[in-house]
Amino acid sequence: MAIKRTVKADPNISMSSMTDIVFLLLIFFLVTSTLVNPNALKLLLPKSTGQVGAKATASVSIKDWGENRFTYHINGDETPVELGLIEDRLAQILQEEEDPTFSIYSDESVPIREIVQVMNIAKRNHYKVILATSPE
Repeated sequence: MAIKRTVKADPNISMSSMTDIVFLLLIFFLVTSTLVNPNALKLLLPKSTGQVGAKATASVSIKDWGENRFTYHINGDETPVELGLIEDRLAQILQEEEDPTFSIYSDESVPIREIVQVMNIAKRNHYKVILATSPE
């Protein structure tokens, strides 16, 4: 005696809700990926094999324009800041931090004396400094 089913299960699945979810995730990742870039200036960083995992609160970028002209930018802002004002701006940004740390992004062609001037600001204020490099 064979008992047969009278109602067959439908093996089809509606994919419309799945495509809506994928589309929303795509939009989410596209929007958040534009917020991740901490350094908006185009710099050619020096190469290094050692990378630091520390997280910097602020960044100072040094851009070389040639002919011994350099501009300083805080947190990737396109408007340059004079070297004498960097210390005050960093103090405002890092005053609430428990472990104040900032990173220095500089072109490969920037002389070391320009980088050392920014590092001296960190030494005077007891900040930790990370010199940003690109991986080899």
